[in-house]
Amino acid sequence: MSTYRDFAHRGSARATVLRTVGTRERRSHLTAPRVPTVGIDIGGTKVMAGVVDADGHILEKVRTETPDKSKSPKVVEDTIVELVLDLSDRHDVHAVGIGAAGWIDADRNRVLFAPHLSWRNEPLRDRLSGRLAVPVMVDNDANAAAWAEWRFGAGRGEDHLVMITLGTGIGGAILAEGQVKRGTFGVAGEFGHMQVVPSGHRCPCGNRGCWEQYSSGNALVREARELAAADSPVAYNIIDRVGGNVSDITGPLITELAREGDAMCVELLQDIGQWLGVGIANLAAALDPSCFVIGGGVSAADDLLIDPARDAFRRHLTGRGYRPEARVARAQLGPDAGMVGAADLARLVARRFRRANRRRVERYERYERFAEARRTARTTQGTGTKG
Repeated sequence: MSTYRDFAHRGSARATVLRTVGTRERRSHLTAPRVPTVGIDIGGTKVMAGVVDADGHILEKVRTETPDKSKSPKVVEDTIVELVLDLSDRHDVHAVGIGAAGWIDADRNRVLFAPHLSWRNEPLRDRLSGRLAVPVMVDNDANAAAWAEWRFGAGRGEDHLVMITLGTGIGGAILAEGQVKRGTFGVAGEFGHMQVVPSGHRCPCGNRGCWEQYSSGNALVREARELAAADSPVAYNIIDRVGGNVSDITGPLITELAREGDAMCVELLQDIGQWLGVGIANLAAALDPSCFVIGGGVSAADDLLIDPARDAFRRHLTGRGYRPEARVARAQLGPDAGMVGAADLARLVARRFRRANRRRVERYERYERFAEARRTARTTQGTGTKG
């Protein structure tokens, strides 16, 4: 009878299987099933979903705008479900992985806080698992991107990798010996809120002098707009490009002008890069990784950003000249990294769920065979007695 109860309560068993994923992640990608999974990257402006194969190739990708953050969490969940069902119409999907910009708890079930969405202690995994016919994995978007770069991109072959994502702010992730290091409470990697300038610029987190106030997309745009608003002679080119509308100055525009040789934009990217180098030198002192991978939208500036970062890293590295120096590389997967990484992490969940489900089915089949044998024996006994 216990085997039958196991089958009847497969929902609770499945939850147990999902909770054990974090403790068994190390190197498990080598034996994960080579099945297609869906990865979803949820940001402040877009929700991107794609079907990804076992080699990290995107088979199909769809995207939509992120519902307004003032709306209920269910609106975003509905959007995710619609995208997954749309892709499932054309692909055999075995699991869904979600990379969300926010703090995810240690069990990778609840979104504790998302700065761009209305999720506050939201049980996202459980809610979506109840609506989709496949297992669901939830993780921080930077963790997912770091996993993708380690598996398929700039971090391949590295034993200890730190990823820095430069976007509106700064995100990050730590990966060592084939395992994402999420910390006791699941929120490790919030490098952007390390204090680098006491009493510096006010950060939306409430503190002052956070690293992302000096090396991020917001910092880059803020500096350019301040120069333009002050009608600085060095800003005349960018002022002319936006027709005098300072609010139209964006990070991509600054990068474009820097590539064209605009002196102010080149200098602004150098400043951002130098602050980036200071930060990663501090992280090297604390974590001693073999490689730093720089991703996010700002990394599109490539050597205009990365070269100054490497120079500043060497200048500020503790024990410089007497220790091995970590490699600093630009991410290779671009804006798809979070989606690809989430899909690949979901493949680990798919394997364990498939194994557990197969064992439950086998136990149930054995029970059915045993029950059928008992019924046959009773029928035979009854026939013999009448004879």
